Amino acid sequence: MAAMAGLALVGGACQNLPPPPGAARDPRLITNGLEIPSEGYCDQPYVVKTTDGAWLCVMTTGRAEEGNRGQHIVATRSTDRGRTWSPHVSIEPADGPEASWVMPYITPSGRVYAFYTYNSANLREVIADEGPAHGYASRRVDTLGDYAFRFSDDGGRTWSPSRYTIPVREMAIDRANPYGGKVRFFWGVGKPVPLGDGMILGFSKVGRFGEGFIAESESCFLHSDNIAMERDPDKIHWDTFPLGDRGLRSPEGPIAEEPSVTVLSDGSLFCVFRTVAGHPCQSYSRDGGRTWTTPAFMTAFPGGPQIAHPRAANFVRRLAEGPYAGRYVYWFHNHSGRSYEGRNPAWFLGGVEADSPAGRLIHWGRPEVVLYAQDRDLRMSYPDFIEDGGAFYVTETQKSIARVHLVPDWLLNRLWAE
Repeated sequence: MAAMAGLALVGGACQNLPPPPGAARDPRLITNGLEIPSEGYCDQPYVVKTTDGAWLCVMTTGRAEEGNRGQHIVATRSTDRGRTWSPHVSIEPADGPEASWVMPYITPSGRVYAFYTYNSANLREVIADEGPAHGYASRRVDTLGDYAFRFSDDGGRTWSPSRYTIPVREMAIDRANPYGGKVRFFWGVGKPVPLGDGMILGFSKVGRFGEGFIAESESCFLHSDNIAMERDPDKIHWDTFPLGDRGLRSPEGPIAEEPSVTVLSDGSLFCVFRTVAGHPCQSYSRDGGRTWTTPAFMTAFPGGPQIAHPRAANFVRRLAEGPYAGRYVYWFHNHSGRSYEGRNPAWFLGGVEADSPAGRLIHWGRPEVVLYAQDRDLRMSYPDFIEDGGAFYVTETQKSIARVHLVPDWLLNRLWAE
């Protein structure tokens, strides 16, 4: 690929890549990462550090392409920071109903929960909008059913024999779906984050399947106030936020999905989610997720330039270790596409907190390419961020290969150079 002098502006399109320091050694070149084994299809490789120091990775995988039968969720462990991985342990088997979009959460006791979408009724097709995408959308049965979880008390080596179901509150978007809410359409991405003695995770409610597979969506949250302390999974409390009858919606278009949430130093929550408007949306909550500011297209700072981003995962994380503890990293693609395409390269923004009359806000700096591929059409997405021993790692997937990458210190330093 041709080289680009300097950096793209926030909100600018990237047509080329920054000059690498020798592509064969460039840690940003995606093929220089360490592969995480899968069955062929692999999605959303998310990692938690267990109490014995190992990395526990959970992912959605299968021998066929995304959305086909046999899609299920697995766990694998690494004790050498991603160089080698243990054989897969199935959290849900490949010969059962579809189990997908697994997210891990580790409590202070070391228990690991795995939250996922489970096609509990084993539906083989779903009512979808008529149109060019009807056949594909009607065959996809991996984004509906129950919000389920299992747990592990031995670092992911084995998982609870019982599956538990979260009572997700019905909203207007559920009642308006083709089944009147009797079948729920939804999925989640990323990882839950601690909030007091509990946690909060973001997920997407779906109103209709059809054009673009997901034809209508809104962003919601599941909150537990006692998961860190309660050992009996039947006694875990669950609330569906925001309060009221609708989730967070985009100011433009029917898509508001894949929310990523982080906790600020004053206890406020910051959320980003993807749209089909060429920009992600942002929203803040000052009451633990119960209510949120009106979603608006994300800007670098109040009144600043809008962030550009297509219909792809965009994740935010507050760093907990090292010289940048308390600062924020944001993954996005830095162009205003409106489709699923354009996920190469991936960019980081570095953020810092600032005061406002309403509470703390995040202000963002200039973007840096964190990962790229020489194949323009390759799509990398669904990252996770791992801090370990003073080093910072990122995982990603191209749907057929998942990898882990060490982010060089010089790149992190540049995020907050201004």
